[in-house]
Amino acid sequence: MIIGHGIDLQEIDAIKRAYEKNNRFAKRVLTEKEFQVFSGFKAEKRQMEFLAGRWAAKEAFAKAMGTGIGTLGFQDIEILNNQLGAPEITQSPFTGRCFISLSHTGNLVQASVILEDDE
Repeated sequence: MIIGHGIDLQEIDAIKRAYEKNNRFAKRVLTEKEFQVFSGFKAEKRQMEFLAGRWAAKEAFAKAMGTGIGTLGFQDIEILNNQLGAPEITQSPFTGRCFISLSHTGNLVQASVILEDDE
């Protein structure tokens, strides 16, 4: 049974401005493993796409949980790519199944998260 569905749309330039204002912003949003991936990108454009994507995905997850960010923190949720390159929620307080989709175009990134109860 579907427990929740959350979506988020984020401007990449807004995330870039937040990062330029305070480069600790990335460490606030990303887990250690996500930050390692972020740091491995050579191009700033790709880094900002990744950071904005993780921001949007975590916001979408929190919406699917029905809480929003605040009750849940960015560090409570981790999204890493699987061996095929698709994003997967690898850490969260939710014990059921999580489905995630990320899409980038131009200056926007969109995330959708569906949470399903295992029972």
